[in-house]
Amino acid sequence: MVALVPVIAGCGGGRHARAGQVTRVESVAPRYHVRDTREVRQRIEQQEQLGLAVERMRAGDHAAAERLVRDVLKKQPASADAYTVLASVQSLAGNVAAAGESYRRATELGPGRGDLLNNYGAWLCANGHPAEALVWFDRALADRGYATPAAALANAGGCALQTGQFERAQRDLRRALELDPGNAYALESMARSEFHQRRYFEARAFSQRRLAAASSTPSVLQLAIEVEQRLGDKAAASRYQEQLRKEFPDAIAASQD
Repeated sequence: MVALVPVIAGCGGGRHARAGQVTRVESVAPRYHVRDTREVRQRIEQQEQLGLAVERMRAGDHAAAERLVRDVLKKQPASADAYTVLASVQSLAGNVAAAGESYRRATELGPGRGDLLNNYGAWLCANGHPAEALVWFDRALADRGYATPAAALANAGGCALQTGQFERAQRDLRRALELDPGNAYALESMARSEFHQRRYFEARAFSQRRLAAASSTPSVLQLAIEVEQRLGDKAAASRYQEQLRKEFPDAIAASQD
């Protein structure tokens, strides 16, 4: 769900693997032509302050990050980028409902921006509103200037799985992979789609591609275990089980509680 910190990461990262690829906040680039005016200097300063907020967020200092963002919003209340950073901070701090409201507010301030529309869709999908989320992903994809449509397509495909729309899921996920063959969330979602349709050899292929594309997660390894169990490969299932135990002992403990 473009350049800030992971807010809901692939619609899928660890939380049930259904979250979403949200805009990442690496930097916040000014959206204007620079002229040596007081207004422009103020905007540059505010963008730099958002960048500092992102740094504080990455360092785990959510309170400081939020103070910096809110200071920007006092001076520039119509900044969609500031609301996106604020949503990131709120999400990482565990304020899920507040994050959703900030993502929604960002879309109001930038109604045609695909990145903002994708972010809100990802939040909706991760928080129990998959059908509504699909509408926002479609809106994101209607933005011809959207730089990362594969993210919205992957999110839409993963979200469609939650609603049982397997045809749409396959369509959107395959389109995402055409644009971005290494998209980890799309690969994981394709593996899940094939698994749910009992196409276990295909699920294995996508599962293996997902594990090669990015770091493993408990949900990805658990899926790989289940795929190998259905294929009757006890040795492979055991290897993934051991990997899960070594890399994510807390996940093993939680599943046994």
